[in-house]
This record gives sequence, structure tokens and C-alpha cells, in this order.
Amino acid sequence: MIRYTKLLITFILTAVVISANAQSTTNTSSPYSQYGLGDLVPSILPQNQAMGGISTGVNTINRYSSINPQNPASYGAISWTVMDAGIYASKLSMSQSGQPSQKDNNFRMSHITFAIPIASISAISFGLMPYSQVGYNYTKSIKGYGTGSAVDTNATNYIYSGEGGLNKAYFGYGIAIARSFLFGVNASYIFGNIKHKQEVEMPQLGGNLNTSVERANSIGGWNYDYGFQYIYDISLTRHLTLGYSGSAGSQLNSKSSYIISHYIFDANGNRNVNMDSIVNQQNNQSKIQLPQIHHFGISYQQDLKFLVGADYSIGKWADLRVDGTNPGTVNSSTFNVGGQFTPNVNALNSWLSTLDYRFGVMLDNTYYNVPNVSGSGYTNIKSKSVNIGVGIPLRGSQTSYYKMNLSAEFGQRGTLNNGLIKENFINFRLGFTLNDKWFQRYKFD
Repeated sequence: MIRYTKLLITFILTAVVISANAQSTTNTSSPYSQYGLGDLVPSILPQNQAMGGISTGVNTINRYSSINPQNPASYGAISWTVMDAGIYASKLSMSQSGQPSQKDNNFRMSHITFAIPIASISAISFGLMPYSQVGYNYTKSIKGYGTGSAVDTNATNYIYSGEGGLNKAYFGYGIAIARSFLFGVNASYIFGNIKHKQEVEMPQLGGNLNTSVERANSIGGWNYDYGFQYIYDISLTRHLTLGYSGSAGSQLNSKSSYIISHYIFDANGNRNVNMDSIVNQQNNQSKIQLPQIHHFGISYQQDLKFLVGADYSIGKWADLRVDGTNPGTVNSSTFNVGGQFTPNVNALNSWLSTLDYRFGVMLDNTYYNVPNVSGSGYTNIKSKSVNIGVGIPLRGSQTSYYKMNLSAEFGQRGTLNNGLIKENFINFRLGFTLNDKWFQRYKFD
């Protein structure tokens, strides 16, 4: 037990250090992250993501106590002290009609979570996870100093960039009100910084004033989640679980700055520091109104053999308000379906038979409603992915169990139509789950 606990702690500390270095720049490279609050990150751990993201109707997995922040009611089924931490890596390829494709890699820590049983029917959980990620940097060059003239090749560059994101620190409690009914709540503090910058420059004209517009928000505030699960025992080993979880439409505090400045290029084409600030507004206080989000789920499980399930989620993102206005987001909907199969958890002569094999798919109508390049109309961005993964049990003891969870997600987002960008991505997740009996009082005869 001590050996694996030390390994898990070392893994967590290493991931934190590497992730902190990575976060000095950005953890996503998607131009779509410039809209709304950025790329939203579901509160789903690798073991659930490998099953297509099903979580609302899921609590224990193969009799392992598993932390499921997406539905805090699941904490009521936790009977072991649980520690779960993981990392995330992605490979992204972006393509646009008439433009060369671009590739990028990103890495970050995905989560660190804990759960502790309070009694045989309840448990608390707490942890830290990302809520959204912002990261993009691209340039549009138009010839003829912005007129599009084919004769004059001198270009005006329109540069768009952004970085930052929001994190979520949560504390939750779940209880089994009866053997078949679980109820839980999460209180989450969402915090972070988001910066967007737009620049217009003509580098061929030495001494010309170029313009930079920068908007930055420092965000913090509380949000609340709630959920329930109903478990119908078909037999001693077969269970049907129905679940619902929701997120209240609470408000976050935002402190914003807005700066417009000028800069020049010297005769050698080198950019000089900003010369002046036309507008410099600091510490503007405002509110961000989050929307209500609803998750519905169902799962069917035979203990130590298989689990299958499906989720459907609705996000009222048309109600999102930043500084009193909607930033162009629309209502979202997501469908997840998947499961896992374990050939023989007690096999002695076949290690492969003891593994959990996971598979799932996800279809997502995102909250991005992006203006077409032509300037006429908007396109709702859709995403689809296939997920696979494996749960690998590690040697434990009579009072401790360990599992390594791996998942890979292969998907597409966006479209080449209307001059927009299509993204092909592969997301990798690695997590370690510890189940242990802590805080026990041993009795001696």
C-alpha cells in the first residue's frame, strides 16, 4: 500500500509541476476557444471518458469506488477512501479551405480529486479540475493595405490571440437516503483569468502607428451542482441506475481591463514597445451569468462483468451573459453512449482477462455559433468522437485497491464550409485511482 501511495503522490507532484509550466502559455490551441468562456471541460474522469463520457447514471464501476463530480449523488455509493489524479494530452490538426493545415500539441493536469466516506451511507468529495481553456493565435493578411488589391502586395495583418482559462475547486456531499435513492450537492469556486487581444499592423510601413486592443478578465465566484440517482436492483449482481444532475445558473464576479495602445515597426521591421495608450480602463467590476445545465443518464451493470449506459445533456448557453450581453453562444446538447466489459476479473492465468475494456461515442452540438467568413449568417459548430480505453488493476492488499485508467478520444469538430475551420483531434487521458480503508479503528482481542 505504501509503495503505491508514494507512487501516486509522486505522479501528482510531477504532473502539477509540468502542468504549471505548460500553463504559462496555454493548454489549448483551438481558434474556437475565443468564443464564450472558451473550450468547456466536462467534469469527467478518464474511466468515464473512455466510455464515451457517460457519468450521470454511474456510481461504482466494477465495485471500485469511483469519484464522479458530474453527479454528486454518486458520492453516496462511495464506501472506500478514494484518491484520483490524472493528466491530459492532445494532438490537434486544423484545416481551412485554401490554407495549409496546422498542427499543435498540448498538455496539462486533468484533475486531482478525493473522496472520504463519512458513514456507511454518505461521503464527501473535493478536488480541483479545469472548467474552460482559452488558447489561440492566428493572423489574417489582406493585400493592398487591407483593400484586397491584387496590384499592391503590401499587406495589413489582423492578428488575433488569447490565453488563459477557468478552474474549478469543488466540495461535495452525497448521501444514500435509502438503499435505492442517492442525493448529492457540489459547491464549486470557479476562478481564473482570460485575455483576448486583437492587433492591426502594417509592418512594411516603418514609423506607422499600429493598433493593439486587449481585453482581460479576472473571474471568480461560486456555482452549485445537485443531482440524484435511483438504483433498481434486478438481482444481487445486476443493477439499473437512473440519474439526473443539474447546475444552477449562478453569477460570477469579473474584474476587467480594456486597453487600446499604439506601437511601431522600425526600418528593419522590428516591433518596438507600445508608444501610448489611447484607452486604459482598469478594474471594471461586472458579472458573468452562468446558464442552467441539465444532465440525464441511465446505466445497466452486472457486477464484475459489464456496464453500459447513455447520457443526454442540455446547456442553456443562450442565457450566458458577460458584462450584461450574450457573447454569441447558443444552447448546447450532447449525447453520450458507451460501456465497459471485463472478461474475468478473477482470472489467475490470463492477465488480459482481468482488464476493463471500454468503448463509447459522443455527439456534441456545442455552444459555439460562429460567424461565417463571408459575413453572412452563422454556423453552429458540432463535434463527434469515438472513445476507447482500458482499466488496469494494480497489485494492492486486503484493504487497498489500485487501478490505472487510460483513454484515447479520436474526433472531429467544425467544418470546412463557409470558410470555417475543421479540427481533427486525439485526446489522451491517464489517471490513477486509489481505493483504501483509511481512518479505521482496529480492535484487538
